[in-house]
Amino acid sequence: MAYQQILYEVGDKIATITLNRPDRMNAWTAVMEHEVRDAMMAASRDDNVRVIVLTGAGRGFCAGADMEALKTIDPDAIAAR
Repeated sequence: MAYQQILYEVGDKIATITLNRPDRMNAWTAVMEHEVRDAMMAASRDDNVRVIVLTGAGRGFCAGADMEALKTIDPDAIAAR
């Protein structure tokens, strides 16, 4: 899978997953969630991986949820659940 918001590499039995939105302090998005889950599963299936490191590009690990993405959520849809 080609990733848009993370970097994934394996070397020396270490899988490194890097949140890669440094311009947004690696703020979490639904795309990023899907990509991190996919990379974690790939690492768990890889017999050459013994350790998974989760890190962030730039000066911050993760600022939390991307507030711009939260603006697109319909509160009525949430209340209907």
